[in-house]
Amino acid sequence: MQEQLTMSRPKGHHLTAVERGQIAALHAEKKSNRDIAKVIGVCRQTVANELARGEIDQVKKVNGQRQYSRIYSPEAAQARYVENRRRCHRPLKLTQAADFIAYFTARFKEDGWSPDAVVGRAKHDKLYQPAEMVCTATLYSYIEAQLLEIKNIDLLEQTSRRTKRNANTTHKRMLQGRSIDERPKRVESRREFGHFELDTIVGKRNGQESVIMTLIERKSRFQFMRLIDGRDADSVNYAMRGIIGEYGDIIKTITADNGSEFAELESVLNGVATVYYAHPYRSSERGTNEVHNKMVRRDFPKGQSLDTVSPAAVAKVEAKINQLPRRNQDYRTTEEVFSAECKRVRRHAAKAAVAS
Repeated sequence: MQEQLTMSRPKGHHLTAVERGQIAALHAEKKSNRDIAKVIGVCRQTVANELARGEIDQVKKVNGQRQYSRIYSPEAAQARYVENRRRCHRPLKLTQAADFIAYFTARFKEDGWSPDAVVGRAKHDKLYQPAEMVCTATLYSYIEAQLLEIKNIDLLEQTSRRTKRNANTTHKRMLQGRSIDERPKRVESRREFGHFELDTIVGKRNGQESVIMTLIERKSRFQFMRLIDGRDADSVNYAMRGIIGEYGDIIKTITADNGSEFAELESVLNGVATVYYAHPYRSSERGTNEVHNKMVRRDFPKGQSLDTVSPAAVAKVEAKINQLPRRNQDYRTTEEVFSAECKRVRRHAAKAAVAS
């Protein structure tokens, strides 16, 4: 009956340099391939293949005569293994994709695009042939291997996320107005255009300085950013009236947090849109706001006084974020999607007016 060898070695685990040394020592002791295989924890054929792979010619002088023999060298076997592993990988496309790499570097540095945004937009615009560019995973691999000008430390955000926790929202203060619990389910799906989230971004938390008000459309992710005098209702209302004057016809709902600066929103938006208030301490209910706030913080970090920031600087950051290709928009920019949706809504309204 043939002996069966039970191995605990993980499948696909290659021999190490230490194990090759063990094979050489056991082979020199005239141990059989089967015995060596039992010690190492591999099958007999693996040992036979390894001994063949590591064979080298040895020359000895015996009584003044040269004698040639074949021996197993663990060093030669390890060197051949390393060379074979190097050749089995797909060759780098750094030279072939040099123009694309330069395009990625420029977009990353100048516009803050992620590697995935660069790859997706290049494909969307058909800027390069497939052979002239690399995929997102390969681009990250090049960055990890420090083959590019962009390094790992330069990447804008790590992939880790905090674990979500359920919060108790009962018996907590809420502004007078409609709760987010009353908001229609269609708003949550993001399929319908015209639903917004509203928030403010604070520089120094002393309550006396300028803040940035952000208003984001949920479907397109297009964002309005306005530098306002303070975190108060009058400043928010003034900025909102300016946006309503230009885009009031496409605003259907606005979801805000429970900050006192939003206390008069319903009066400002009366006859324009419905206002809903999220539960206190539940930023996850305005997830689009939170994601975009992180993007804004790259240019206006916490602790920086916003009194030193100009409206032009805020407008520049607004344009940069709105011109960022998004995977969830098939790598179109939020500006492109928002503009197309506005034209569609207004065209439909014009037809309805003519028909009536």
